[in-house]
Amino acid sequence: MINKRLIICLAVLCFSITVSAQSAAKKYVELYKEAAIRTMNEYGIPASIVLGVAIHESASGNSKIARHLNNHFGMKGKGGPKPIKSAYKGYEAVDDSYADFAGLLKKRFSGLFTRYPVNDYKSWVYGIQRGGYAASGTWGSQVMAIIKTYKLYEYDLPGGQAQLAEQKLSQNENISGNQPVVYSVKKGDTLQLIAKRFKTSVEAIKQKNGLKTSMLSIGQQLYF
Repeated sequence: MINKRLIICLAVLCFSITVSAQSAAKKYVELYKEAAIRTMNEYGIPASIVLGVAIHESASGNSKIARHLNNHFGMKGKGGPKPIKSAYKGYEAVDDSYADFAGLLKKRFSGLFTRYPVNDYKSWVYGIQRGGYAASGTWGSQVMAIIKTYKLYEYDLPGGQAQLAEQKLSQNENISGNQPVVYSVKKGDTLQLIAKRFKTSVEAIKQKNGLKTSMLSIGQQLYF
């Protein structure tokens, strides 16, 4: 009887952990899909690769170095702000971590950029693994599973950035009408990044919200 109860408890625990992990990954995609598309458009790396690797390496943004250093790819080094003692790099914003990852791929895996198109995520995953990016032999299959589970390949489609922008604008118009759009500041946000996201200027945001400095706090609400 005790063994049966133990098995049931373990099964429930495993199920809860799985559901929690899936929820965290979905939230991560919603938060950073636009940053991944920007990285794709600027560097030529599939957005699905950026998101898939980031989710895998940072535990959906919940790892210690992701939370404290904005480091979502486990990049080691001395650069950047470091509120905690760490051998890993610190970044001002998550976008900087994405750009550094893209720069690493450009440097170490330049052949992938000419060999594979951005919509061939499978070749990219295994090309990166064959190039020695990770020591684990299962790294490629794990990243592949993440991409497939959350359909991250959809963000590799041409015009993905435009589609997201149009979708956001349509949602804002339907929900708010003439009401102001409210944005809640997230970890890693800066006024420059938010201004770019909403196609406005830093000064316009500061004026609209009565801000005297560019300092932001997590959870702070900005009106547009």
